[in-house]
Amino acid sequence: MSVVRGISGACVCSVFEGSEGSVAVLHAAISPLSAVTASGQAAELEAGYDELCDRYPGFTPVFARFFLSDAANQADLVGGLSARMGCRVSVVEQAPLCPCKMKLLVLMESGRTSSPSPHVYYTAGAVRRADSHDATVEIMERYAADHDLAGECVRTWFFVNDIDNNYAGMVSGRNEVFGRHGLTPDSHFIASTGIAGRGADPGCPVCFDAYAVRGITPDRVTYLKALTHLNPTIEYGVAFERATAVDFADRRLVLVSGTASIDNRGRIVHLGDVTGQTRRMVENVEVLLDEAGCSLPDLMHVIVYLRDPGDYLTVGAELDRLLPPNVPRVIVHAPVCRPGWLVEMECMAMRVADNGQFSEY
Repeated sequence: MSVVRGISGACVCSVFEGSEGSVAVLHAAISPLSAVTASGQAAELEAGYDELCDRYPGFTPVFARFFLSDAANQADLVGGLSARMGCRVSVVEQAPLCPCKMKLLVLMESGRTSSPSPHVYYTAGAVRRADSHDATVEIMERYAADHDLAGECVRTWFFVNDIDNNYAGMVSGRNEVFGRHGLTPDSHFIASTGIAGRGADPGCPVCFDAYAVRGITPDRVTYLKALTHLNPTIEYGVAFERATAVDFADRRLVLVSGTASIDNRGRIVHLGDVTGQTRRMVENVEVLLDEAGCSLPDLMHVIVYLRDPGDYLTVGAELDRLLPPNVPRVIVHAPVCRPGWLVEMECMAMRVADNGQFSEY
């Protein structure tokens, strides 16, 4: 059992190989190579995806996200590849800072014998509302009508158009729906990222993605707090878990929410210093991973959000120093909910475990 790193052309991937006969998992970040136009870059993403599939035969996609610099003009350009993948595909306007116009993150698996898969990804359709609170409530209730929000959903993403003005409405809408479905400080919340972003339709103030594990039971889920470094989110009025660990028979999956440079009282650390914030951010993530018995070498992929694109080279160099080499990484322009937070990261990690009493991945 191991995580295997690989890089080929503009594709960086991590492969987790479980126990013999179990499901293998691959996470890959694909970038365009050299094209200047959006159509050319879309073609290069498709070629990169095909090269990945050729290199890893037997792996099929379970979820993909396109990060686009101009969703209104570029979403159709990646539509052919989206349809060909045959999985849930999220299309988000968050300009990659490669620099390029688009980037693809794809999660794949191989060796599955059971059907259907217990891993259920969801991407919400467009909801046109003037108010981000109303849009959030409608999107989440639409999801909850067909999925077990409290019992099976373990990860959510909220992409907020004009986050400086619409974030509060999204938070109040999420809190309202959570309360309605029994998600409270006395039960649990869900690992989440709430970040600037939008879909192709500028009239939709909030877009929503989710990941659930069908048939999950409470004894297989651990909510990670890292209270030495981070405060409970409810202290400043938001409802999400800092990170969540999910146990399967031969592995532990860790889902780390959007994490910034804060202390255990919720205060920004290294105000105005993006290098210092990057270091504290990674330290906070390390503490969350450690609480789950994991470490940075267990990372499967990382997404980093920057408020100022001018910080890309500085943050990239610091991440090169702090993170293991060849971890699939996406860095995008996407302001965090508080202006003082200059950088935020989320990640997924996976490590070997022996939980024979639990179901297979």
